[in-house]
This record gives sequence, C-alpha cells and structure tokens, in this order.
Amino acid sequence: MRLRWRFGVIAGLFLAFFCSYPQLKMWYERGDEWNGHYAYNDIDEVAYAAYVRALIDGRPRKNDPYTGRDDSENTPQPESLFSIQFAAPYTLAIPARIFGIGAPWAMTLSGVIAGFLAALAVFWFIGRLTGDPWFGMAAGLGVFAFGTLASGEGAILEVLFDGFSYPYFPGFRRYIPAMAFPAFFVLVGVVWKLLGTKDGEGEPGSERRQTLLILLGIGCFAYTVYSYFYVWTTAAAFLACVFAVWLAERPEGWKRDLRVLTTLGVGCVLTLIPYAYLLSQRSDTMDHVQLLVHTRAPDLFRFPEYVAFAVLVLVIAGMALKWVEIRDRRVLFTLALAVVPFVLFNQQIITGRSLQPIHYQVFIGNYVAALSLFAAIGTLWNSGFGQGRVLPKLACAAITFIAVIWGVVECHYTVRVLDWANDHRDKALPIAKRLEELAGNAPDRHRQTVLSFDGIVADDLPTVMPQNVLWARHQHVFAGLSWEESKERYYQQLYYSNVDEKGLDYLLKRDFVSQIALFGWGRHTDRLSSDAKPLTYAEIADEVKRYGEYIQTFGVKQATHPLLHYVVVENAENTDLSRLQLWYELDAGEMIGGHTLYRVKLRPGLGL
Repeated sequence: MRLRWRFGVIAGLFLAFFCSYPQLKMWYERGDEWNGHYAYNDIDEVAYAAYVRALIDGRPRKNDPYTGRDDSENTPQPESLFSIQFAAPYTLAIPARIFGIGAPWAMTLSGVIAGFLAALAVFWFIGRLTGDPWFGMAAGLGVFAFGTLASGEGAILEVLFDGFSYPYFPGFRRYIPAMAFPAFFVLVGVVWKLLGTKDGEGEPGSERRQTLLILLGIGCFAYTVYSYFYVWTTAAAFLACVFAVWLAERPEGWKRDLRVLTTLGVGCVLTLIPYAYLLSQRSDTMDHVQLLVHTRAPDLFRFPEYVAFAVLVLVIAGMALKWVEIRDRRVLFTLALAVVPFVLFNQQIITGRSLQPIHYQVFIGNYVAALSLFAAIGTLWNSGFGQGRVLPKLACAAITFIAVIWGVVECHYTVRVLDWANDHRDKALPIAKRLEELAGNAPDRHRQTVLSFDGIVADDLPTVMPQNVLWARHQHVFAGLSWEESKERYYQQLYYSNVDEKGLDYLLKRDFVSQIALFGWGRHTDRLSSDAKPLTYAEIADEVKRYGEYIQTFGVKQATHPLLHYVVVENAENTDLSRLQLWYELDAGEMIGGHTLYRVKLRPGLGL
C-alpha cells in the first residue's frame, strides 16, 4: 500500500505548531521588545542549551559550560550525562555552527523539527499497520496531543481538578527527549515492516530491502542510545516484548521473524559496547544526581499502565467479538506495545534497580501507551467495520479535530506556568550578549567567571556567553565539579549574597533550590525516587553549622577559587554588595535593561 503522505504532513504541521507555541506566545507578548531569546518549555532546558552553545563554540565533547572546564591532555574530564548522550546535541550544534545560528535559535528549531518528524513517523507506522492514511493522520497527532494526558499530568489536573498544569508537552523538552523521538518511532515502524505479511498488513520485501531495514533499525536504536537513556531503554524493552510475544504465540512464519529480530537485536547490542565504556568513565557527581534505588517492589499504579491495561481489555473484547484473532500480526504487535509500559515500571523486580521511573511516565512510557491504544483502535475498527466508507473518515477527522483542540488546551494551560520566567530571561538576554562581546576571542574566555545574583539569569547565561558562572542551579549536572566543589560554590554564592546562618536555615526549610544545591535531588520530593527521604532538622542544623564555619574562615583562597571577573546585579533587588567589596573592586557598572553589569578585579594587596 502506498501511503498518502499529505495526511502525515498535516499531522506533523499541527504538532510543529504546538511545539512552537511557547515561542509564538513570547513573540506576541514581547513584541518589538523581544531580544532574541528562545522560550523554554522546561526549566531543565537551560543546561541543554548551554551544552549546545559550547559545542557550537567548538569546545570538546567533554565540556562543562557552567565551570569552563574542558577535556584536554592536561585537564582530562570524566564523562557526564551530556557527553555520553551526545548524538542529539551534535545534531543541533553541527548545522548551527555551519549556518552561523546561535543556541537560542537552535533550541527553537529543534522542537519544531522533532515534532514534525515524530508525527510523520507515527503516521507511517499506524498508516502501514491499519492501511488507512486517515487514521494514520489521527494517530500521528493524537499520540502526542494526548501524550501528557496519558501520563496523568498536564492541563487535565487544572481543567477537571484543583491541580497544577504542568508539564507542557513533556516529550518535546528540547533537545532531550525531543530529538530521540523520531528515531524511536521510526524504529517501531521498521520492526512492523520487517514482521508484516505481504497481504497489505506490511511488506517484508526482498533480502536487500530487509537488510536495509535492519540497518535503519540499528541506526535508529543507536541514535536513541546516544541521545537519551529513558528512550533507548524503552526501545530495548519494546524489542524484547515483540520477541517474547512472537515466541509465545508463534504466528505463521515465526521462525523467519525471530531470525530477523535476532539479527536486529544483535546489531542493537553492539551499539551498546561503546556506551558501556563511556558509562564506565562517568563522574561521581553523575551517580549522585541519578538517584538509583535498589528495590524489587512492583510499580503497578502509573497512569501509562492504566492506559496499557485498557488496551489489553480492548483487544480481548475484540477477540471475544471475533473481530480479530490472536494470531493476527497486527494484534500481536499491538499487544507487544501494550506490554512495554508494564516492563518499564516493573523491570526492577528482576534487575533490582529503579532509576527515576517518573521519567518513563512523562517522557516516553505515556507515548508508547498512547501508541498502543491507537494501534488497538485502528486494528479493531479496520477489522470490525472495513475501510473506504464515509463513517471511518468522519471518525478519523473527528479524532484529529479533538486532538487539535486538546493540544491547544494543553498549550494554553501549561505554557503560562513559565511565562514570567521566559519574559525575565528575554529581558536579561542583552546582559549575556554584552558578556559575549566582552569575552571576545580571548583564549581563556571560558575560564572567566561571572557572579550573578539573579538565579534565573545565572542558569541561563551560558546559553549565549562563553564565560562560566560561579554557581547556577543546573551546574551540578555536569562533570566539571565534584559534589563537594559544587556545594562550596553554593556557599560562595550565599556568602557574597550576605546570607548568614539564620538565612540558610530559613532557605533549607522552604526553598527547594537550596535543598537540591546542598543535599542533591530527591530530598525535596518523592517524585523522582521511591526511596526519597525528607530533610531532617538535624541535617539542616549540621549544614547550617558547616556554613557558619565556612563564613568564619572565608579568605583569599575562597575569594579567588574561582577568581571573579564580572558581576550581574538585578536592579530591583537592591543587592547588598558589601561582602563582595571586601575582596573585589567594582567599576562604575553598566546598566543594561533591568540589570547592572560590573567588571571586577581583586583588591590590591590580596594577591593570588
């Protein structure tokens, strides 16, 4: 069957619009005052953008934009989440460097392109599975428009309940997992094409075509491996589920199918060998951030599992009504997809290890569950009512329309959560551009340090400027600093901000950013880890005591490691610079928008 790709393009264009909605809203609200920044969809995107900026700048794969520490013969760096998951950022950085595009535009375009291609990939798969391009269009849009709903989060929590509308289209957090999505769904389509029959449900083709499909599948899997952990492990679970279902049910030609799957699987395993080596070179900080939990407790109450369970019930009902048979390859493939969420959330029963399952819930497992639902509906509808009638087309058009409406609802409710932050970041962008100008082409520009008293700006500056920052919320996710060094930098930030022991005590009891900075992820919420333990008053008291001792012993060594070069102050905050001025001389300052930029130098006589 030849697909009518215009239907897939329609789905892709709608999803591309949803992925560009935050940016369009920023352009509309900022108007002529827009300074050129991208609107982030998730607060973690600043770290990804900073890494892309570093790659565009020509820095090595193992770089740390927040500390300026790059891998070299004299200063070897360990692997980080970013250097291991390098495929997606290089996909952005290489063309951006060639065409002279900065990180903000690279981030903006990545979401749009990823959304369009992901919708097209789902259209291709579902269109081939059902033989219906109309339903393929509905699925290509619906899987992603309803994806947040399938995770049990997003706008529905505010529309129907007294909840919080967040996150916005989580699968399209740029560039992770967004850039890995098209590869994952193409892999699903490739596997179906390899396992389909010649009667219109799929076309294995010649040996040459089969070989090309296997190579394409391996390439897609490899791209997910070096892009995002949660996507590639889902891809591996999907392949294992397909193999298990085929082995259990043994449809006609199953031996050939298993040989094909085995060949594909071996190729995929080979791509993991370099990955395993890179992982063995990871930094200790990476383990601290990841919150690995040793447990064998089942996890059966995640919303994607509810959706997957509904798919299983739907398929069983279809077989009871004799619309489909268990050995129908479409049914088997749908069942394999439906089993994937249960595997993702319960693999720890066998492995004994659980790694932040919330990421499976919102970044990939929900979309696989939604995909299995559309596969089930399409298969049952196709088998029970036939094709080519007006009613199926009207139904597909209705599903597409509802998906568009719900996509708009998701955008409206979830994007507002970050409106203020995006507005604030764009207003402060001229500061980053000015720092970029001041850095020039100096060979040590990455090692020049900026102290920003504005936390949002500090996190965002490395997206544009080449200098590093004293401290930022996402600094510890890179490998440039050990955990103890990261904590000390936060101490320095507090010291220069004139925060005393009582101030830190207040922050640790109320501010999750401070809790993360000094105790790591997972202590402020149980969302990331089932083993999360809230901070105790004793722990807070001990940390406050250590900080008090740090203040008392603060000297030239602390003031010069790192040595500050620039200071950014938010004018509306009336920041007290007295402690900073004990160690540094500030120039007259340069007022840029709502901030003032100071060039600083160590006071004479203090030495280095």
